[in-house]
Amino acid sequence: MVRKIKWVSILAVVAFVAGAFTGPAENYFEIAKNLDIFATLFKEVNTYYVDEVDPKKLVRSGIDAMLESLDPYTDFIAEEEMEGFRIATTGQYAGIGALISQMNNKVVVTHPYRDFPAYKAGIKVGDEIISVNGQNTQSKTTAEVSTILKGQPQTEVEIEVRRYGQNNNLKFKIKRSRIKINSLAYVGMVGNDIGYLKLDEFTTNAGKEVGEALTRLKKDGARKIILDLRDNPGGLMHEAVNIVNLFVPKGMEVVSTKGKMEEWNKSYKTLGQPLDIEIPVVVLISEGSASASEIVAGALQDYDRAILVGSKTFGKGLVQTTRQLSYNSQLKVTTAKYYIPSGRCIQRLDYSHRKQDGTVGALADSLRTAFKTKSGRTVYDGGGLDPDIKIEQKYVGTITAALFNEGLIFEYATRYANENQPPANFKNFLIKDADYDKFMKWVKDQKFTYTTPLELEVNQLIEAGKTELFYNQIETDLKKLSAKIEENKAGDFIRFKPEIREILSRQIAFHYALNEGQVESSLANDQELDAAVKLLNEPSAYRKILTPQ
Repeated sequence: MVRKIKWVSILAVVAFVAGAFTGPAENYFEIAKNLDIFATLFKEVNTYYVDEVDPKKLVRSGIDAMLESLDPYTDFIAEEEMEGFRIATTGQYAGIGALISQMNNKVVVTHPYRDFPAYKAGIKVGDEIISVNGQNTQSKTTAEVSTILKGQPQTEVEIEVRRYGQNNNLKFKIKRSRIKINSLAYVGMVGNDIGYLKLDEFTTNAGKEVGEALTRLKKDGARKIILDLRDNPGGLMHEAVNIVNLFVPKGMEVVSTKGKMEEWNKSYKTLGQPLDIEIPVVVLISEGSASASEIVAGALQDYDRAILVGSKTFGKGLVQTTRQLSYNSQLKVTTAKYYIPSGRCIQRLDYSHRKQDGTVGALADSLRTAFKTKSGRTVYDGGGLDPDIKIEQKYVGTITAALFNEGLIFEYATRYANENQPPANFKNFLIKDADYDKFMKWVKDQKFTYTTPLELEVNQLIEAGKTELFYNQIETDLKKLSAKIEENKAGDFIRFKPEIREILSRQIAFHYALNEGQVESSLANDQELDAAVKLLNEPSAYRKILTPQ
């Protein structure tokens, strides 16, 4: 039996859509033509395809594929996805205040936010959620459990958890509340007179948070500031403007946007009085610093107000605008590029000129244009922001990444934190050799395996070789090579011990004291931070970098 669908006149749709476009008139025919083709094609597929089709899924696949051909940031947001989108952009929702994730086929609490209901009730990192309001959650996805946990403020929810080391499950009755996730992960001193702020994202009130933290640090004796934006993916643009405003005078342009709709082009300037326009500032950046992070770092660099330390940033210079669609859905669409005060755009990838295979190329270094900072220093557009002091990033070994991605580091940290008392000081915390040996034994008991890139290539070579007539002539050599790689892997636990132990120690510190513990445990072995502290302690070197050569 053919499912009946109420078809709207395609002429009416075309008339409506054409009226929504302000582009050249010659585009109207192409719009009408292709909408007509799409509508008739969809009708034919729905009527004659051998199996039943889900119209909603089929159209959604078409929408997603269409938008994916533009750039990764242009998205369709269905009505049922609006709550998640709002939470992601504002950092606000109503619930228990805990981040949950899937770990080894279990839904576990990975971050009970400090001073929110779950944390106050006694929920700990690593607790496995067994049921919510009597409803078993062990076969549910993270998204499904998250939906059950959310609800109206002041409503009560009962959560049953399984905690490592406890014979019986624990039950908590928690009253939901409005949750506002802080943008600042850590605030503290890293020297006698150096204040340190780690900003994880740009959600609502991020500027206010940073301003209050800066004021507090100055009262504690900070005469220099390190702002850590490493791996910060960005967020709200106006919060980036507010943060820049803390360090530069009122009325200074922070970022401007330019796109197809000229009437939408805007210049965003600082609106308030700054907190301190003289205090030396170093901004830590990495290849994970993007969007609003690059606005802050780029504006402060352009005004010679801060020195950037770390590695080249991601290079996201595209602006998204949310447009209301029918049936309470929305379109997040790229409408412009943003430009920082020197006039440069730092967008790295050119999505408008894809290669034949569909991939996107980065702007060649030879095509980058030189710009000048306020004092006359040379900076360049395209490809992200270049640091003033470059620190080569360390990349973890394959074994370390596999241990982390498979949740084994998290799971062992859960065991460790429940078996041992927390250290007195996280700034020097590193698990002992004996503890690392116990970890290695436990991992091996879990039947842990991983494949190195070289091993993968050799395996593919072996499979390809089997199709060749002369394979028997090279089979022995290929198998010897494979065995040699496997033999070499046996020493990876010792070879990569320093980085595995460091990452495991940081995760254990997070289990004990959340962001504060994790950040403090990493301070003792942080190349970028050490370079920033050294620079701030050498005023002449700091001034020299800000002086045009």
